[in-house]
Amino acid sequence: MSKRFYVTTPIYYVNDVPHIGHAYTTIAADVLARFYRLRGYEVFFLTGLDEHGQKVQQAASKANIDPQTHCDQLMPKFKDLWTKLNIAQDGFVRTTDPQHQTVVQRYLQNLYDKGLIYQAEYTGWYCTFDERFWTEKDVKKGLCPDCQRPVEQVSERNYFFRMSQFQDQLKEHIQTHLDFIQPESRRNEVLGFLQKPLEDLSISRPKSRLSWGIELPFDRDCVTYVWFDALVNYLSGLEYLSSHPKASEFWPASVHLVGKDILTTHAVYWSTMLMGMERPLPQSIFAHGWWTMNGEKMSKSRGNVVDPHAMVQEFGTDAFRYFLLREVPFGQDGDFSLTTFHGRYQAELANDLGNFVSRSLAMLGNFSKNMIPSNAPETETEWDHQLQQTASTLFEKIEHHLYSLEFHRALETIFGLVQMANQYIDKTAPWVLAKDPEKTPRLHTVLFHLAETLRFLTYALMPFMPHTAESMKTRLGLTVDISNSAFLNYPNWGEYAYINPVTKGASLFPKKDMPRTEESQPAFSPNPPLTTGKNTQTVPLAPSPLTSHDAPMIGIDEFQKVQLKIAKILEAERVPKSSKLLKLKVDIGTEHRQIVAGIGKKYAPEDLVGKTIVVVANLKPAKLMGIESQGMVLAAGENEMLGLLGVSEDIPVGTKVK
Repeated sequence: MSKRFYVTTPIYYVNDVPHIGHAYTTIAADVLARFYRLRGYEVFFLTGLDEHGQKVQQAASKANIDPQTHCDQLMPKFKDLWTKLNIAQDGFVRTTDPQHQTVVQRYLQNLYDKGLIYQAEYTGWYCTFDERFWTEKDVKKGLCPDCQRPVEQVSERNYFFRMSQFQDQLKEHIQTHLDFIQPESRRNEVLGFLQKPLEDLSISRPKSRLSWGIELPFDRDCVTYVWFDALVNYLSGLEYLSSHPKASEFWPASVHLVGKDILTTHAVYWSTMLMGMERPLPQSIFAHGWWTMNGEKMSKSRGNVVDPHAMVQEFGTDAFRYFLLREVPFGQDGDFSLTTFHGRYQAELANDLGNFVSRSLAMLGNFSKNMIPSNAPETETEWDHQLQQTASTLFEKIEHHLYSLEFHRALETIFGLVQMANQYIDKTAPWVLAKDPEKTPRLHTVLFHLAETLRFLTYALMPFMPHTAESMKTRLGLTVDISNSAFLNYPNWGEYAYINPVTKGASLFPKKDMPRTEESQPAFSPNPPLTTGKNTQTVPLAPSPLTSHDAPMIGIDEFQKVQLKIAKILEAERVPKSSKLLKLKVDIGTEHRQIVAGIGKKYAPEDLVGKTIVVVANLKPAKLMGIESQGMVLAAGENEMLGLLGVSEDIPVGTKVK
């Protein structure tokens, strides 16, 4: 029996152009789709546009055009962005597609025939922005509890779906299927919501108030509530967009990826609709967080909106894809900073990955005439075995992390191998081996190990950074198709027969200067200036260190008392009964030390082994939970640990930092 994987994004509302939130969800779905294709699954990846509803009708009216023209004008902007972001969807649904409307009407008629849809008079508070009714107890000070916009009282005769009938059934399903709503905090939110009596759902609007929608098959004077219409796309898309002969077998969906603001709509509305339709529920609904700017939600009025087109133009598609999935654990809110983006670009993409690829291919050119030599097993050392072992466990770890949608962990694992490979070059010093003809077998072994590491990284990076992976494949002379079933079985070290010459090529990630202000960047909409009286000034990315008063000033003599050293993590394990503390064994050059660090919520132990870090080497020993700590690791962050400090250059362990 074939293995199938069905991943969806929400269908995006066409009242405006696509933004970073749209890009974030779609890139995550694309990574999953690409990975499962590589694993030999039959994959269907669906995205698209929600084109009905009052907001679309109003936006079209404001532009003095009809709603369909409005949708047709905005649709290419989404497809163009998906092309720029290298999104490889299998289906792109539009709710104005006639085939979609036919499916929606079929399910409406089915529910009506079962007695699950009825008509009743309704008076309530209506939010135009959310296109949703609220009860008296929900509304505070005349504002929508979701978007905090004014609501209006509306009385009309509508059709209702008997959602309340499925409350107990839904609660039981959530409690017995722990993966159904993720992450856990979101599952608890939904269960909390279901503690109150669930009301029936209004699923129609009279044409006299809203004409832009799908007609009810049993009442031509009404159109379908936009959410009922939109949610059915997950079923309709399989019916008319898939060329697979057994497309219906992709249901239930493997995972719906949604923003946390529409979790209730999916976890409650959609789930009860499916129960009424007698269809299986999706295997998982995963609600991710929002991107903010300097702690504030992005909005045009604040001038802090990130433009995905401009980010791609400035830094490239793969750098943008990498940052969004590497910077923040999927499921949590993230704060977008051009400073942080630039830092990751320089340190991890340009210095670590780009440098390793360039160095390796250059040495294959200089020392092996652009050909990958055979391995000489008799010359292998512990360094070779360590590199091979790390590479050989890479894909198993990636799959484990992606199963839990831990994109940042998967990328940490991949770049852990990149860092180890750079250290391997320094330890083996091929340029020294090349000077001694008697060491040619050893040189060939080292070059072979570098080529194999490049091959493994090419496969591993493909779902996340497809342009980069294809470029690495071409430079390495690989002939395998890395877009589909490349590791139906995990690749084995040494199994590939290299026959083609390698080519170094241009830098994968050219280094870029850091701009002084975010305002000057095309990636951001113009920031409103700070105005005080008649004086106007530009807001810098961060306060000048010369004017910061966060800590008392110290003299150079005091600073020199602190001995900082480059260290390498050899072992890592969790401290029992602590979710935060990890016990590390680190090499500081002269000896091995045991350090207890509060980094367990950011890093898994297995992801730390091999990392090069900076430690305080002359700190007095102290005990944490009964375990002696003989130093301190340096990390960035204030209230929350954001990441360990490392170095962008290849520096030997034990080197002093000053």
